[in-house]
Amino acid sequence: MTPRRVVMVAMPCAEVMEIGGTLDVFYAAKLLLAEASSSDPGYEVEVVSPVATIRSWPGLCIRAERSFRQVRGPIDTLIITGTDTPEDALHDADLIHWLKQTAPRTRRLVGMCTGTFVLAAAGLLDGRRATSHWLFCDDLTRRFPQVHVERDPIYVRDGAIYTGVGASAGLDLALALVEEDVGRRIALGVAKREVFFLKRPGGQAQFSVQLSTQMAEREPLRDLQAWIADHPAADLSVEALARRAAMSPRNFCRVFMREVGMTPGRFVERVRVEAARRLLEDSARGVPQVAAVCGFGSAETMRIAFRRALGVSPKVYRSRFYTTAST
Repeated sequence: MTPRRVVMVAMPCAEVMEIGGTLDVFYAAKLLLAEASSSDPGYEVEVVSPVATIRSWPGLCIRAERSFRQVRGPIDTLIITGTDTPEDALHDADLIHWLKQTAPRTRRLVGMCTGTFVLAAAGLLDGRRATSHWLFCDDLTRRFPQVHVERDPIYVRDGAIYTGVGASAGLDLALALVEEDVGRRIALGVAKREVFFLKRPGGQAQFSVQLSTQMAEREPLRDLQAWIADHPAADLSVEALARRAAMSPRNFCRVFMREVGMTPGRFVERVRVEAARRLLEDSARGVPQVAAVCGFGSAETMRIAFRRALGVSPKVYRSRFYTTAST
């Protein structure tokens, strides 16, 4: 076997987490394969760029040694990282033309953050599912209506093309590539070595319910929100939550709505849907079991909640995002 050739087109950007993080993931995977005396040689990564200086700070500069124009021959995985804005990603016509010419000799294409816009501009996402950072999904839909934009997942795979939200979620996408190539054991080892959470599948939301809603200003309500997230199967009725917050039900509903931006019932449903999503993604439990563990009471109640929150049933959600549970 020969190492898989990974070519990263590092785009100029103020935030470079996905560049360094992705490089670390492939490096760690190669190291762990060698330590395991595997016959799989892992990866050889080349970094190229449309600019000489990718990012500079006082006392530190990230520079690319080669231009993308110098890349020749077949590529296993081609990664386009993100820029600060979609306009920055799309202004280089030479890069888009080069990508059109290079894609046919590439096994797997990856667009991170606004790198998705470059793939779309090259016509590589027409008729496909794709995602980008939540800030840019509306813009992606407007500019490329032929692309089926999914706003929620942290990454999407459609055939041999991956697109993701970038930033810290670029590590999740890189891990998914490693797992696809060399298996879950090595991917787990990479996560442990790099000390980050494994493994958010592509179906994981860009925001947890705690991040996507307002956190209450009052400490008792903030603590209550965290407690709800940790205890989705508990009695989470308005009356029970009001008692825990030491308020009357009427005052509790009024204060919760003002500080969190939604009713207690709506918040509880979203927490339970999020908990159920994780179990459907990462465990083999049946839908009725998941419904019980997450406090829905019945599979039908969970189905209604999923339809309302995600537009699909729990069974359809699992068919899209289920990953083999860790052994």
